Amino acid sequence: MLESSYNGVLVACSIIVAILASYTALNMASRVSNASGKTALFWLVGGSFAMGFGIWSMHFVGMLAFSLPIDLGYDVPLTLLSLLIAIASSAFALYLVCQDKLPLRRLLSGGVLMGLGIASMHYTGMEAMLMNPHIFYVPWLVVLSIVIAIVASLGALWLAFRLREETKRATFSRIGASLVMGCAIIGMHYTGMAASKFPLNSFCGAANSGIDAKWLAILVIIVSLAVFAIALIVSMLDVRTNRLSTSLDDANNELIKLALHDNLTRLPNRVLLGDRLEQAIHRAERNKNEFAVLFLDLDGFKAINDMHGHHVGDLLLKEVSQRLLSSKREGDTAARLGGDEFILLMEPGTPENSAGFAQRLIDKIEEPYEALNNHLKISTSVGIAIYPQDGETGHELMVNADAAMYHAKKQGRNGYCFFEHSMNADVHLQMQMQQNLRNAIDRNELVLHYQPKVVAPNGPMTGLEALLRWQSPDHGFLSPDRFLPLAESSGLIVPIGNWVINEACRQMRTWYEQGHQDWSVAVNLSAVQLEHDSLVDVVRSALMRNSLSASHLVLEITESTAMRDAETSLKVLNKLSELGVSISIDDFGTGYSSLLYLKRLPADELKIDRGFITELAQGNDDEAIIQAIIALGKTLGMRIVAEGVETSDQQALLTRLGCNTLQGYLLARPAAPDVLFDSITHLTKRAEPTLVTT
Repeated sequence: MLESSYNGVLVACSIIVAILASYTALNMASRVSNASGKTALFWLVGGSFAMGFGIWSMHFVGMLAFSLPIDLGYDVPLTLLSLLIAIASSAFALYLVCQDKLPLRRLLSGGVLMGLGIASMHYTGMEAMLMNPHIFYVPWLVVLSIVIAIVASLGALWLAFRLREETKRATFSRIGASLVMGCAIIGMHYTGMAASKFPLNSFCGAANSGIDAKWLAILVIIVSLAVFAIALIVSMLDVRTNRLSTSLDDANNELIKLALHDNLTRLPNRVLLGDRLEQAIHRAERNKNEFAVLFLDLDGFKAINDMHGHHVGDLLLKEVSQRLLSSKREGDTAARLGGDEFILLMEPGTPENSAGFAQRLIDKIEEPYEALNNHLKISTSVGIAIYPQDGETGHELMVNADAAMYHAKKQGRNGYCFFEHSMNADVHLQMQMQQNLRNAIDRNELVLHYQPKVVAPNGPMTGLEALLRWQSPDHGFLSPDRFLPLAESSGLIVPIGNWVINEACRQMRTWYEQGHQDWSVAVNLSAVQLEHDSLVDVVRSALMRNSLSASHLVLEITESTAMRDAETSLKVLNKLSELGVSISIDDFGTGYSSLLYLKRLPADELKIDRGFITELAQGNDDEAIIQAIIALGKTLGMRIVAEGVETSDQQALLTRLGCNTLQGYLLARPAAPDVLFDSITHLTKRAEPTLVTT
């Protein structure tokens, strides 16, 4: 047999080419599996050529590294045939890998066919030398080389299928897998070369007519590297393009999500809710069934926002939305309209199950909250509208559910109401009044009337109480009970209350300059104002703006307002007291207050509620209660004021019981400053109680 030898440089090149071919094969598998349509076909054809040429070139560089003591050459047709076999085997492998699943039977059959194809490529390439006599093969080594080819193919298919996803981890895994696959292919090739034996009198039939081995080696290496480089560069560019496309898709999906969902709670917004409502209407028409729209509004949310800040308010809204999501059924839609308003679409929904769900939801939302170490509690009012009897369009259902919710608030909040057609007229009136009330300050429609407070029994006058009135162009002259509840529910009470404080100080300054330097003016504070962070600054600014001493201003708060959040009220009232402002507890005896807190409040004055004065007579229970209140107030060092004095008997009895100051229609009715001034002058001069009307 002829002695054979190997060129070390070409052997090293064959190993490098084998590893590069393996990495290219794995990369092509990823591109084919992640593509679709014409793009997938393009990658299959291009990948088959690059992968097949890589495997073929490795084998051929290995063959070119082989040398005999005779001239060698390679037949062009057989050489091209071996290349076609490699490309066909690669196409078959990529086709298998790009399938959704690769079961064991398909993996085994594919590995066998691909291994036989690679072996056929190798031995066809050997036949391209046209040796005469024919090459002698060692049978067991030939079988071993085919087994190695099949095992290498099985491993290549399995690795390519597992590593076809584009991730950083997959990239590093492919590099390691390429080393293993490359070594397996090299092992197959050189086992097959070891199986070939050449008799002593052999000569190469393609030595003169075929391709020269040296030039073929250079050509194959250059072309192989070029093919690998082009395939990998195109693949990398495609990966970057796909990543950019994926990023754009993700950004587009996020924009769509933002357009259809609330930014804070991630619940569907008004736009998406409208679409869901339309779909629900179509389904209800088709199936002849009902569905319910529940309109939720949180009670007192603005006060929490004002007291604790918007960040705490946002956390509360997120928690409420989570409770909505956890309470609703799978097919229902929970949405946020904005602010503290939520919608729940129950589909299907009958009056019975929507009522039960509304109550469960009210109980769930009423459970305590914890936000940034703040213990919060809030309730909700729910309005319910049922399709089709309460509206045949999404807009009608929303408006009517809103009207029912507003009615639930009027009934005391923390409850639910079903829509009734009579509600619309009242809601529209209230909405119109609310809109007009927003403009009342700017249009100078709000006015203050003042009612005198006199030293018992009949003077002199010691001060006045400012009472708000609204001269509405649409509704006429309105007393506070007509519009203040609306102002509180809409949050308008804060700017209106600020205006009242400033206007009362301005008027008191006018009276002060007219010589009434011993008077004071009393202003009523609502619970919302007392809880507002800016109250102290508003009072300080009003006093400074009008150059008025704090001793001329009295702030009246009801007993129930002071006890609503006793600790917070105590802090605010202490700050106001430090300014020099007097504090008066109004409507005392009706709020079930704690005497412990009452003792701690920096109050200077107690006002006995008019409910005890109305039926006051000597010897009855009201007299005993008033006597106890007076004794309590004086023990705490407070002035005692009785309001609602309308008869001479009341005036005399209250004076005898020890009231310091009296206020009521018997003494003077509330009136505008310009009308009231003459009555005030007369009141300060008289000696006997006389009914004064203005």
